[in-house]
Amino acid sequence: MSNQKIAVIGYGMWGKNIVRNFYNLNVLHTVCDLDAEVRAKIKELYPTINVIGDMNEIINNPEITGVTVVTPSHTHYGIVKKLLEAGKNVYVEKPISTVAQEAKDLMELANEKGLVLMVGHLLLYHPAVNRLKMLIEAGELGDIVYAQSDRLNVNYFKNDRSVMWDLAPHDVSMISYVTGKNPLKVISALGCSTEDNTIMDITHIGIEFEDGLIGYISDSWITPQKHVTLLVRGTKATAILDDTVAENKLKLYDNKPGSSVKDIPLDYLEIEPLKLECQHFVSCIENHTKARSDGENGYLVVSILEEAEKIMLGAKVKALDERHFALSRTKQHV
Repeated sequence: MSNQKIAVIGYGMWGKNIVRNFYNLNVLHTVCDLDAEVRAKIKELYPTINVIGDMNEIINNPEITGVTVVTPSHTHYGIVKKLLEAGKNVYVEKPISTVAQEAKDLMELANEKGLVLMVGHLLLYHPAVNRLKMLIEAGELGDIVYAQSDRLNVNYFKNDRSVMWDLAPHDVSMISYVTGKNPLKVISALGCSTEDNTIMDITHIGIEFEDGLIGYISDSWITPQKHVTLLVRGTKATAILDDTVAENKLKLYDNKPGSSVKDIPLDYLEIEPLKLECQHFVSCIENHTKARSDGENGYLVVSILEEAEKIMLGAKVKALDERHFALSRTKQHV
Protein backbone atom coordinates (compact mmCIF):
# COMPACT_ATOMS: atom_id res chain seq x y z
CA MET A 1 0.00 0.00 0.00
CA SER A 2 1.32 3.43 -0.97
CA ASN A 3 2.09 6.05 1.66
CA GLN A 4 1.48 8.93 -0.75
CA LYS A 5 -1.24 11.45 0.08
CA ILE A 6 -2.96 12.95 -2.95
CA ALA A 7 -5.17 16.03 -3.14
CA VAL A 8 -7.57 16.86 -5.98
CA ILE A 9 -8.52 20.44 -6.89
CA GLY A 10 -11.83 20.59 -8.76
CA TYR A 11 -14.81 18.24 -8.49
CA GLY A 12 -16.54 18.82 -11.82
CA MET A 13 -17.61 16.27 -14.44
CA TRP A 14 -14.09 14.82 -14.86
CA GLY A 15 -12.85 15.61 -11.37
CA LYS A 16 -15.42 13.17 -9.95
CA ASN A 17 -13.78 10.32 -11.86
CA ILE A 18 -10.30 11.25 -10.71
CA VAL A 19 -11.41 11.52 -7.07
CA ARG A 20 -13.06 8.09 -7.32
CA ASN A 21 -9.90 6.49 -8.68
CA PHE A 22 -7.53 7.98 -6.13
CA TYR A 23 -9.97 7.02 -3.36
CA ASN A 24 -10.07 3.42 -4.61
CA LEU A 25 -6.25 3.42 -4.69
CA ASN A 26 -6.30 4.39 -0.98
CA VAL A 27 -4.20 7.53 -1.51
CA LEU A 28 -6.86 10.28 -1.54
CA HIS A 29 -6.27 12.79 1.27
CA THR A 30 -8.06 16.02 0.32
CA VAL A 31 -10.59 17.33 -2.22
CA CYS A 32 -10.88 21.06 -2.86
CA ASP A 33 -13.79 22.84 -4.55
CA LEU A 34 -15.12 26.41 -4.26
CA ASP A 35 -18.79 25.39 -4.27
CA ALA A 36 -20.19 24.72 -0.78
CA GLU A 37 -22.98 22.49 -2.12
CA VAL A 38 -20.45 20.43 -4.05
CA ARG A 39 -18.30 20.11 -0.94
CA ALA A 40 -21.30 18.80 0.99
CA LYS A 41 -21.87 16.13 -1.68
CA ILE A 42 -18.20 15.11 -1.58
CA LYS A 43 -18.32 14.77 2.19
CA GLU A 44 -21.43 12.61 1.92
CA LEU A 45 -19.75 10.28 -0.59
CA TYR A 46 -16.32 10.26 1.07
CA PRO A 47 -16.84 10.94 4.81
CA THR A 48 -13.25 10.07 5.75
CA ILE A 49 -11.69 12.51 3.25
CA ASN A 50 -10.66 16.08 4.05
CA VAL A 51 -12.92 18.44 2.03
CA ILE A 52 -11.94 22.10 1.71
CA GLY A 53 -12.70 25.27 -0.26
CA ASP A 54 -9.29 26.95 -0.17
CA MET A 55 -6.36 25.48 -2.11
CA ASN A 56 -3.92 27.27 0.21
CA GLU A 57 -4.68 24.57 2.77
CA ILE A 58 -3.17 22.08 0.29
CA ILE A 59 -0.14 24.28 -0.32
CA ASN A 60 0.48 24.64 3.40
CA ASN A 61 -0.06 20.97 4.29
CA PRO A 62 3.29 19.13 4.34
CA GLU A 63 1.55 15.73 4.42
CA ILE A 64 0.22 16.13 0.87
CA THR A 65 2.79 14.83 -1.63
CA GLY A 66 0.88 15.13 -4.91
CA VAL A 67 -1.91 17.32 -6.27
CA THR A 68 -4.20 16.78 -9.24
CA VAL A 69 -5.60 19.92 -10.89
CA VAL A 70 -8.95 19.43 -12.64
CA THR A 71 -10.04 23.02 -13.24
CA PRO A 72 -10.78 25.15 -16.36
CA SER A 73 -7.76 25.39 -18.65
CA HIS A 74 -7.28 29.14 -18.18
CA THR A 75 -6.60 28.52 -14.46
CA HIS A 76 -3.99 25.78 -14.96
CA TYR A 77 -0.90 27.96 -15.18
CA GLY A 78 -1.58 29.98 -12.03
CA ILE A 79 -2.59 27.00 -9.91
CA VAL A 80 0.16 24.63 -11.10
CA LYS A 81 2.85 27.27 -10.68
CA LYS A 82 1.83 27.89 -7.04
CA LEU A 83 1.83 24.17 -6.33
CA LEU A 84 5.24 23.57 -7.89
CA GLU A 85 6.70 26.54 -6.05
CA ALA A 86 5.38 24.99 -2.84
CA GLY A 87 7.22 21.73 -3.63
CA LYS A 88 4.18 19.67 -4.63
CA ASN A 89 4.21 17.04 -7.39
CA VAL A 90 1.46 17.90 -9.87
CA TYR A 91 -0.82 16.03 -12.27
CA VAL A 92 -2.81 18.57 -14.32
CA GLU A 93 -5.61 17.80 -16.75
CA LYS A 94 -5.02 18.55 -20.41
CA PRO A 95 -4.19 20.96 -21.83
CA ILE A 96 -1.45 22.03 -19.42
CA SER A 97 -2.14 25.53 -20.82
CA THR A 98 -3.37 27.08 -24.06
CA VAL A 99 -0.19 29.21 -24.20
CA ALA A 100 3.09 27.50 -25.13
CA GLN A 101 5.29 29.85 -23.10
CA GLU A 102 3.26 29.08 -19.97
CA ALA A 103 3.64 25.34 -20.59
CA LYS A 104 7.39 25.80 -21.04
CA ASP A 105 7.65 27.82 -17.82
CA LEU A 106 5.90 25.06 -15.84
CA MET A 107 8.06 22.35 -17.43
CA GLU A 108 11.24 24.23 -16.52
CA LEU A 109 10.05 24.96 -12.98
CA ALA A 110 9.26 21.29 -12.33
CA ASN A 111 12.64 20.21 -13.72
CA GLU A 112 14.45 22.82 -11.64
CA LYS A 113 12.77 21.61 -8.44
CA GLY A 114 13.02 17.90 -9.28
CA LEU A 115 9.25 17.44 -9.09
CA VAL A 116 6.85 15.27 -11.07
CA LEU A 117 4.78 17.28 -13.55
CA MET A 118 2.30 15.06 -15.34
CA VAL A 119 -0.31 16.07 -17.92
CA GLY A 120 -3.59 14.20 -18.28
CA HIS A 121 -3.00 12.79 -21.77
CA LEU A 122 -5.19 9.85 -20.84
CA LEU A 123 -4.80 7.78 -23.99
CA LEU A 124 -1.11 7.19 -23.30
CA TYR A 125 -2.36 4.86 -20.56
CA HIS A 126 -5.00 3.07 -22.66
CA PRO A 127 -4.28 -0.69 -23.01
CA ALA A 128 -5.21 -0.72 -26.71
CA VAL A 129 -2.98 2.28 -27.46
CA ASN A 130 -0.07 0.61 -25.68
CA ARG A 131 -0.67 -2.64 -27.56
CA LEU A 132 -0.55 -0.70 -30.83
CA LYS A 133 2.71 0.94 -29.76
CA MET A 134 4.18 -2.52 -29.12
CA LEU A 135 3.13 -3.70 -32.61
CA ILE A 136 4.79 -0.67 -34.19
CA GLU A 137 7.99 -1.12 -32.19
CA ALA A 138 8.07 -4.80 -33.19
CA GLY A 139 7.96 -3.81 -36.88
CA GLU A 140 4.58 -5.43 -37.55
CA LEU A 141 3.42 -2.39 -39.57
CA GLY A 142 6.76 -1.67 -41.25
CA ASP A 143 7.87 1.96 -41.52
CA ILE A 144 5.11 4.31 -40.38
CA VAL A 145 4.09 6.85 -43.03
CA TYR A 146 0.67 8.17 -42.00
CA ALA A 147 -1.60 8.44 -38.97
CA GLN A 148 -5.14 9.73 -38.71
CA SER A 149 -7.12 10.34 -35.53
CA ASP A 150 -10.84 11.14 -35.60
CA ARG A 151 -12.54 12.16 -32.34
CA LEU A 152 -16.11 13.13 -33.18
CA ASN A 153 -18.93 13.45 -30.67
CA VAL A 154 -21.54 15.83 -29.23
CA ASN A 155 -20.65 18.16 -26.37
CA TYR A 156 -23.24 20.60 -25.00
CA PHE A 157 -20.82 21.92 -22.36
CA LYS A 158 -18.29 23.71 -24.54
CA ASN A 159 -15.23 25.20 -22.89
CA ASP A 160 -13.95 28.74 -23.39
CA ARG A 161 -11.56 28.08 -26.27
CA SER A 162 -12.46 25.44 -28.90
CA VAL A 163 -12.92 21.75 -29.61
CA MET A 164 -9.26 21.61 -30.63
CA TRP A 165 -8.08 22.48 -27.11
CA ASP A 166 -10.63 20.10 -25.61
CA LEU A 167 -9.88 17.00 -27.70
CA ALA A 168 -6.80 17.40 -29.90
CA PRO A 169 -4.29 17.12 -27.00
CA HIS A 170 -5.34 13.45 -26.88
CA ASP A 171 -4.77 13.00 -30.62
CA VAL A 172 -1.41 14.76 -30.90
CA SER A 173 0.02 13.07 -27.80
CA MET A 174 -1.32 9.64 -28.86
CA ILE A 175 0.09 9.76 -32.42
CA SER A 176 3.46 10.94 -31.10
CA TYR A 177 3.48 8.24 -28.41
CA VAL A 178 2.60 5.21 -30.54
CA THR A 179 4.90 6.17 -33.42
CA GLY A 180 7.76 7.48 -31.28
CA LYS A 181 7.90 10.63 -33.45
CA ASN A 182 7.67 14.17 -32.10
CA PRO A 183 5.47 16.71 -33.90
CA LEU A 184 7.50 19.29 -35.85
CA LYS A 185 5.11 21.73 -37.50
CA VAL A 186 1.54 22.33 -38.59
CA ILE A 187 0.92 21.79 -42.30
CA SER A 188 -2.71 22.88 -42.35
CA ALA A 189 -5.43 23.96 -39.93
CA LEU A 190 -9.09 24.55 -40.61
CA GLY A 191 -11.92 25.25 -38.19
CA CYS A 192 -15.64 25.80 -38.35
CA SER A 193 -17.86 27.59 -35.85
CA THR A 194 -21.51 26.61 -36.20
CA GLU A 195 -22.49 29.53 -33.94
CA ASP A 196 -20.51 32.05 -35.99
CA ASN A 197 -17.94 33.05 -33.39
CA THR A 198 -14.26 32.32 -32.69
CA ILE A 199 -15.01 29.14 -30.74
CA MET A 200 -14.55 26.33 -33.23
CA ASP A 201 -16.76 23.24 -32.85
CA ILE A 202 -15.06 21.36 -35.72
CA THR A 203 -11.31 21.40 -36.44
CA HIS A 204 -9.05 19.61 -38.93
CA ILE A 205 -5.27 19.77 -38.43
CA GLY A 206 -2.44 18.40 -40.59
CA ILE A 207 0.88 17.89 -38.78
CA GLU A 208 4.35 16.87 -39.89
CA PHE A 209 6.10 14.61 -37.40
CA GLU A 210 9.73 13.47 -37.35
CA ASP A 211 11.02 11.34 -40.26
CA GLY A 212 8.36 12.65 -42.64
CA LEU A 213 5.40 11.08 -40.86
CA ILE A 214 2.16 12.91 -41.67
CA GLY A 215 -0.64 13.05 -39.11
CA TYR A 216 -4.18 14.27 -39.68
CA ILE A 217 -6.53 15.06 -36.81
CA SER A 218 -10.27 15.76 -36.90
CA ASP A 219 -12.23 16.77 -33.80
CA SER A 220 -15.89 17.67 -33.39
CA TRP A 221 -18.34 18.78 -30.70
CA ILE A 222 -21.38 18.51 -32.99
CA THR A 223 -21.35 14.98 -34.44
CA PRO A 224 -24.47 13.07 -33.29
CA GLN A 225 -22.95 9.66 -33.97
CA LYS A 226 -19.82 9.11 -31.89
CA HIS A 227 -16.74 8.19 -33.92
CA VAL A 228 -13.39 7.63 -32.17
CA THR A 229 -10.74 5.93 -34.30
CA LEU A 230 -7.00 5.97 -34.85
CA LEU A 231 -5.59 4.70 -38.16
CA VAL A 232 -1.85 4.08 -38.47
CA ARG A 233 -0.52 3.17 -41.92
CA GLY A 234 2.82 1.44 -42.30
CA THR A 235 4.65 0.10 -45.35
CA LYS A 236 3.58 -3.47 -44.45
CA ALA A 237 0.26 -3.18 -42.64
CA THR A 238 -2.39 -0.79 -41.37
CA ALA A 239 -3.81 -0.74 -37.85
CA ILE A 240 -7.18 0.66 -36.85
CA LEU A 241 -8.11 1.26 -33.23
CA ASP A 242 -11.84 1.83 -32.70
CA ASP A 243 -12.53 3.00 -29.16
CA THR A 244 -16.32 3.03 -29.61
CA VAL A 245 -16.64 -0.76 -29.61
CA ALA A 246 -16.56 -2.92 -26.49
CA GLU A 247 -14.54 -5.79 -28.03
CA ASN A 248 -11.92 -6.22 -30.75
CA LYS A 249 -10.91 -2.56 -30.52
CA LEU A 250 -7.64 -3.10 -32.38
CA LYS A 251 -7.39 -4.68 -35.84
CA LEU A 252 -4.40 -5.19 -38.12
CA TYR A 253 -4.84 -5.22 -41.93
CA ASP A 254 -2.30 -6.53 -44.43
CA ASN A 255 -1.64 -3.88 -47.11
CA LYS A 256 -1.55 -6.40 -49.97
CA PRO A 257 -4.54 -6.88 -52.33
CA GLY A 258 -7.12 -9.22 -50.80
CA SER A 259 -5.61 -8.43 -47.44
CA SER A 260 -6.38 -10.37 -44.32
CA VAL A 261 -7.56 -8.78 -41.08
CA LYS A 262 -6.42 -9.85 -37.65
CA ASP A 263 -7.95 -9.00 -34.28
CA ILE A 264 -5.23 -8.11 -31.78
CA PRO A 265 -5.81 -9.59 -28.29
CA LEU A 266 -5.56 -7.05 -25.48
CA ASP A 267 -4.46 -7.83 -21.96
CA TYR A 268 -5.99 -5.96 -19.01
CA LEU A 269 -8.57 -4.26 -21.23
CA GLU A 270 -11.01 -4.33 -18.33
CA ILE A 271 -8.82 -1.91 -16.37
CA GLU A 272 -10.01 1.69 -16.66
CA PRO A 273 -7.31 3.80 -18.39
CA LEU A 274 -7.87 6.55 -15.82
CA LYS A 275 -7.02 4.13 -13.02
CA LEU A 276 -3.76 3.29 -14.80
CA GLU A 277 -3.03 7.00 -15.22
CA CYS A 278 -3.65 7.71 -11.52
CA GLN A 279 -1.48 4.74 -10.54
CA HIS A 280 1.27 6.05 -12.79
CA PHE A 281 1.26 9.44 -11.03
CA VAL A 282 1.60 7.79 -7.63
CA SER A 283 4.37 5.51 -8.92
CA CYS A 284 6.31 8.46 -10.40
CA ILE A 285 6.22 10.26 -7.05
CA GLU A 286 7.39 7.15 -5.18
CA ASN A 287 10.17 6.31 -7.62
CA HIS A 288 11.22 9.88 -8.48
CA THR A 289 10.72 9.21 -12.19
CA LYS A 290 9.37 11.32 -15.04
CA ALA A 291 5.80 10.71 -16.10
CA ARG A 292 5.01 9.16 -19.46
CA SER A 293 3.02 12.33 -20.20
CA ASP A 294 5.46 14.75 -18.57
CA GLY A 295 5.81 18.52 -18.80
CA GLU A 296 7.84 18.28 -22.01
CA ASN A 297 5.11 16.18 -23.60
CA GLY A 298 2.56 18.80 -22.52
CA TYR A 299 4.68 21.64 -23.90
CA LEU A 300 5.15 19.97 -27.32
CA VAL A 301 1.41 19.41 -27.66
CA VAL A 302 0.52 22.98 -26.66
CA SER A 303 3.14 24.40 -29.06
CA ILE A 304 1.58 22.55 -32.00
CA LEU A 305 -1.98 23.48 -31.08
CA GLU A 306 -1.04 27.13 -30.53
CA GLU A 307 0.48 27.17 -34.03
CA ALA A 308 -2.63 25.51 -35.49
CA GLU A 309 -4.93 28.03 -33.84
CA LYS A 310 -2.97 30.96 -35.27
CA ILE A 311 -3.29 29.47 -38.77
CA MET A 312 -6.97 28.73 -38.19
CA LEU A 313 -8.04 32.10 -36.78
CA GLY A 314 -5.41 34.58 -37.95
CA ALA A 315 -5.85 37.96 -36.25
CA LYS A 316 -8.92 36.71 -34.37
CA VAL A 317 -6.71 34.62 -32.08
CA LYS A 318 -5.69 37.84 -30.29
CA ALA A 319 -9.17 38.15 -28.75
CA LEU A 320 -8.95 34.61 -27.35
CA ASP A 321 -5.49 35.29 -25.92
CA GLU A 322 -6.73 38.46 -24.25
CA ARG A 323 -9.66 36.54 -22.79
CA HIS A 324 -7.31 33.82 -21.53
CA PHE A 325 -5.05 36.28 -19.73
CA ALA A 326 -8.00 38.22 -18.32
CA LEU A 327 -9.58 35.06 -16.93
CA SER A 328 -6.28 33.74 -15.58
CA ARG A 329 -5.81 36.92 -13.56
CA THR A 330 -9.22 36.67 -11.90
CA LYS A 331 -9.98 34.52 -8.85
CA GLN A 332 -8.91 30.94 -9.52
CA HIS A 333 -11.90 28.73 -10.32
CA VAL A 334 -11.84 25.26 -8.79
